[in-house]
Amino acid sequence: MKTMVVFVRAFLLPAFVILIAACSGKTTVKSDLGLSGAPDWVNEGTNILKDKNGRLFHGVGSAPPMGDMSLQKSTADERARAEVARILSSYMDVVSNDYLASSGGGDADQSVSRQIKNLTKINLTGAKIIGSWRDKKSNVIYSIVELDMQNVKTTMQNVKEMNEGLRNYISAQADNIFDKVSSKEGKK
Repeated sequence: MKTMVVFVRAFLLPAFVILIAACSGKTTVKSDLGLSGAPDWVNEGTNILKDKNGRLFHGVGSAPPMGDMSLQKSTADERARAEVARILSSYMDVVSNDYLASSGGGDADQSVSRQIKNLTKINLTGAKIIGSWRDKKSNVIYSIVELDMQNVKTTMQNVKEMNEGLRNYISAQADNIFDKVSSKEGKK
């Protein structure tokens, strides 16, 4: 019995602690799919980036073979649009939170949140499909949709029902917030 207690203390307890520590480590997820012959955007996936073409939201979607190439292509396109909507929504949440923090919040909270959700939907009309690719091995089709930050800002400036303070805040801070969000995305 005493030997069993010594064994547990000497070997099993440290092993259990190491196992728990290993499980609690940070998970690293690579966005590179590693598809050989695929365009870079397929392997990079959905992202927010700043390059020579401006500040861009890129959404990448895919669709497996469906027996109807047209349906498969439109499914990949819609999934790519959904990815742009997801990252634009996240960006707009940051804008909303930053705006509310800078304005002191108050009664405008719900109104601003509603406006932000509506702005996300309105801005998606400017999203355009800029490419598609079919993997010849798996016949999966990939599509990429792009939304330019300049288009987002122009659209927001033309929304008449928007809170004036929010409009001014977005006009002044949209690019800075984009740069902050895109640099966080780049570190993932």
